[in-house]
Amino acid sequence: MFPAIFLDRDGVLIENRPDYVREWSQVSVFPNAFRALSDARLDGYKIVIVTNQSAVGRGIISLETAWEINDRLVRLIRAEGGRVDGVYLCPHAPEEGCGCRKPKPGLLLQAARELSLDLKRSWMIGDAWSDVHAGQAAGVYGTILLKTGRGAEQLTLPKPPSMAEYFVCDDLPQAIEFILKEDGR
Repeated sequence: MFPAIFLDRDGVLIENRPDYVREWSQVSVFPNAFRALSDARLDGYKIVIVTNQSAVGRGIISLETAWEINDRLVRLIRAEGGRVDGVYLCPHAPEEGCGCRKPKPGLLLQAARELSLDLKRSWMIGDAWSDVHAGQAAGVYGTILLKTGRGAEQLTLPKPPSMAEYFVCDDLPQAIEFILKEDGR
């Protein structure tokens, strides 16, 4: 079984848009994401994107478009020397009450089953309390809230009462470096 680094998409790898990323031309990748995901010390981890895409459930974009955006992002990351081992997407609107929409752990648990992941040795990196909650609900070793995307704003809000310990990093490269040091790599 492999440890994983779970990554939220919007706010971690690409910039958030208040009106949703509706097509590839609206994707703005954080330049330092490529560098972070190309670190050779990550070879022992599976890199997995877990993303809520409620724009699908709200009828704003099609599921096909959401997958096309993810596929192009993965190809771009790989072309820049990075690695992604899996992408898991929740297409549901918040009111649908599905088990895969973060803060619920469904996407992480599905990835763990399908990719033979050891959640107790894994990490979740996101830019929202819902990402941290999902990681903690799945039983990952550590959770990191980034200040990119919505993260800085989330940190001004009251910490959810059920939140266990989490770490805060400025951006994805800092989070990756933190994980590698914590894991002795």
